[in-house]
Amino acid sequence: MSHDRRYIFLLNTAQKSLRRHMEQHVERRNGISMVQAGALFVLLKQDGALSGDLASALDIAPSAMTGLADRMLRAGLIERRTDPADKRINRLWLTERGREAAACAQAELGPLNSTLSDGFSEVEMAVVSRWLTAVQQRFR
Repeated sequence: MSHDRRYIFLLNTAQKSLRRHMEQHVERRNGISMVQAGALFVLLKQDGALSGDLASALDIAPSAMTGLADRMLRAGLIERRTDPADKRINRLWLTERGREAAACAQAELGPLNSTLSDGFSEVEMAVVSRWLTAVQQRFR
């Protein structure tokens, strides 16, 4: 069986379609952007993270992280606290509102992950996951 080998085109158009869907369904319902949701998910696993570590996990520039953190602070999703061991360092912590927003976003995105994998076997999805991870790592 022949398949479309325009991988860059297919990846790009799939990403755009998925982004539009998430903006229409997830962002509007939860009032947070997908990058904010990503930051909340990282903080759920690593509450009290350094801004630089969060930027690295989200694959965004440190300067972009500053603006993102400021917007999230204003929205009441996170708070900055001085590190008790080193007063020069600020860490980012989830607020209760941030935890609630993360839970709502997870509730929206969980079924979306299932929809994306409908009709594909575990073996096929493992190959897709491996390929996407390789693309990400090769072009960092």
